[in-house]
Amino acid sequence: EGIGRGDEVLVPAQTFIATWLAVTRVGATPIPVDVELATGLLDLNLLDEAITPRTRACLVVHLFGRMPAMDKLSAWAKKNKILLIEDAAQAHGAKSLNRHAGEWGDAAGFSFYPTKNLGALGDGGAIATNDIHLARRVRLLRNYGSENKYEHLLPGANSRLDELQAAFLNIKLSRFDHHLEERKRLSNKYIKAFSEISELELLPKDTKKEESAWHLFPLRTQDRNSLKSFLEKRNIGCGIHYPQAPFQSKVYENEITGSFPNAEQWSKTELSLPLFIGMTSEQQYYVIEAVKEFFESAPLFKDQSQIKTTIRKSPSRAG
Repeated sequence: EGIGRGDEVLVPAQTFIATWLAVTRVGATPIPVDVELATGLLDLNLLDEAITPRTRACLVVHLFGRMPAMDKLSAWAKKNKILLIEDAAQAHGAKSLNRHAGEWGDAAGFSFYPTKNLGALGDGGAIATNDIHLARRVRLLRNYGSENKYEHLLPGANSRLDELQAAFLNIKLSRFDHHLEERKRLSNKYIKAFSEISELELLPKDTKKEESAWHLFPLRTQDRNSLKSFLEKRNIGCGIHYPQAPFQSKVYENEITGSFPNAEQWSKTELSLPLFIGMTSEQQYYVIEAVKEFFESAPLFKDQSQIKTTIRKSPSRAG
């Protein structure tokens, strides 16, 4: 019962290491599959090369708030009789073919860490599933393996969501759709502003089939480190997601073989610009102006002093 020692789980080669550690924690082996260069998401065309008789599941990550072609991935998983698990920690509100993140797999994990699209004021998370047997097992695991006090059926843990955090989330949930639209609006402004900068690679725009939750606004450039330093000198917070692919970490460096060129490119070239609820037009324009200035484009504003004053009063921060 369950996935454990001797089993393999397909994972994206570039993601936050927590995805891989979840596989390792149950004794299974993470098998990396390279990502698409255009999106940073699991390359579905490489799955047939990675699957073996020991493959029990595919753990797909909806990175940055975007999902791959989930209809194609779901059909592939069913054909090969393996579990499909969604890491939807960054994808609250994302859609694929009008179905939300968390609706496609056998199970999905969501994070309520404070920086997430739906974030508490402390740690928290949830698992979604339509499998009643799996749901019961998850409930046992989160509460010391117990349904009745002092009766323990599984070696579980104390992973219950704190009531106070749940209350915070209920309040924020009432504003979630509005906040999601705000993220999309801010992201569209960035995309429009940077569309003619040849040195930048941006994520694709939303379509009727694929709608990102825009948890982050990542871009790629060969000048990543220089651009990051340039922006930080102008009090613009930015982040790298992620500077090291999991297979490059000390944890896995002696366990993983193979080549993952696209994952390596993402780790060397990705930079996330500020994207947060409450970001003003002046703040965003200041960020846009700075990026254009770095690439020697014309500034958006003639009077830069007013914008700089505004941004410093309310410093931007990475999304």
